[in-house]
Amino acid sequence: MRDALMNALKTVNDPELHRDLVSLGMIERAEMDGGVAHVKVNLTTPACPLKGKIESDVRAAVLAVPGVQDVRVTFGATVRAAAQPALPGVKHVVLVGSGKGGVGKSSVAVNLAASLARDGARVGLLDADVYGPSVAHMMGQPAARITANEDRKMIPLEAHGVKFLSMANLSPAGQALVWRGPMLHSAIQQFIKDAAWGELDYLIVDLPPGTGDVQLSLTQTVQVTGAVIVTTPQDVALIDAARAVDMFRKASVPVLGVVENMSYFVAPDTGHTYDIFGRGGSRKLGSEYPLLGEIPLDVEVRQDADQGAPAVLAHPDSAAAQALAGVARTLAGQISVRTLHSTLAELPDQLTVV
Repeated sequence: MRDALMNALKTVNDPELHRDLVSLGMIERAEMDGGVAHVKVNLTTPACPLKGKIESDVRAAVLAVPGVQDVRVTFGATVRAAAQPALPGVKHVVLVGSGKGGVGKSSVAVNLAASLARDGARVGLLDADVYGPSVAHMMGQPAARITANEDRKMIPLEAHGVKFLSMANLSPAGQALVWRGPMLHSAIQQFIKDAAWGELDYLIVDLPPGTGDVQLSLTQTVQVTGAVIVTTPQDVALIDAARAVDMFRKASVPVLGVVENMSYFVAPDTGHTYDIFGRGGSRKLGSEYPLLGEIPLDVEVRQDADQGAPAVLAHPDSAAAQALAGVARTLAGQISVRTLHSTLAELPDQLTVV
C-alpha cells in the first residue's frame, strides 16, 4: 500500500518548482491506518505561500488510490540552507533596501520578520541603519540594553518571536553618532560576526537609505541570499530605487523582488480607493524583478509602529497586514525556489520515504 501511496504522490508537483514532492524529498510520511491515509509533507519553509494548494493536490491524488477512504495531511517545515550558508547557524541573510529614505523600509522589514516568525520560522532582524536606528522602537524595546555572554558576544534582544540588534539599544536615546566609514564597517562586522544569533532560518537586515558604506560592508562581510527593494510608486522614489538595484547588481546580490509601499489608500468612510502616489510605478524597475506585493497606506501601520507592535500581529486582519504577510510568504517562496534550483540537479530521481 505504501508503494501505491508513493506512486500517487509522484503525480503531485510543487507549484513553484514544478517537480514532484517525492523526488524533492518533501514526503516525510506516507502510510495507511485502516482506510485512512496519513501523509506528512515537509515544506521548504514554514511560510510556504502555496501550502493550501499542496494540501488539496495531495488529498486529490491519494484519494484516487483504491482502498483509501480519507486522507489526513500534516505539515512540517525545514528551511534549506543556501549552498554557501551565510553564517554559522544562519541559513539565509536577506537585505531590505530602498535607495532613499521615507518609503517605509524599516516598517516593511519589521513586519516581514514578525510575519515569518509567526508562521514558524526562526528569524533575526538586524538594524543596520546606524545613523537612524528605528527597529528597537518598532519592536517595542527602545529602552532595553544589549548584553554580552561569557564568550563576549552580543546577545540579541527578542520581541514578537524575533531576535534583533539595533544601535538604538547600545547608545543613549537621541544621541547622534558622528562616525566615518571605518567605524561603520567595524560596527557592522560586530553586529554580524560578534553576535550570538544562534540557529536562524532568516536574518533580515534593515539597510540605511542610499548606496553607501554599510551596504558595501555587508556585501563584503557575509554571503547574502538576496535583497528586497522597497519603494513608493512615484518617479522620485523609483529613481533612487533603481540606484539600489544597480548597487546590488554590481555587488552580485540577487534582487528577490520589489515591495511597493504606500501603493494606494482606501478611505475608511467611503471605501473609495485613491492612488495618492501613482499606483503601479514599481513595475518601471523592470519585469525581471518580481513584485512581491502592494502595501496600502494605512494609519494603523503607523500607529502600530509607534506603539512597538508590528501590524501583522497587532491588526492581522487589516488590508495592510494581509498584504505584508503575503509579501513575507512570497519572499520565503522565492528564497526556497532559488535555494532548491541550485541543488535540483544533484537530487536523485526518487528518495526513500520513511
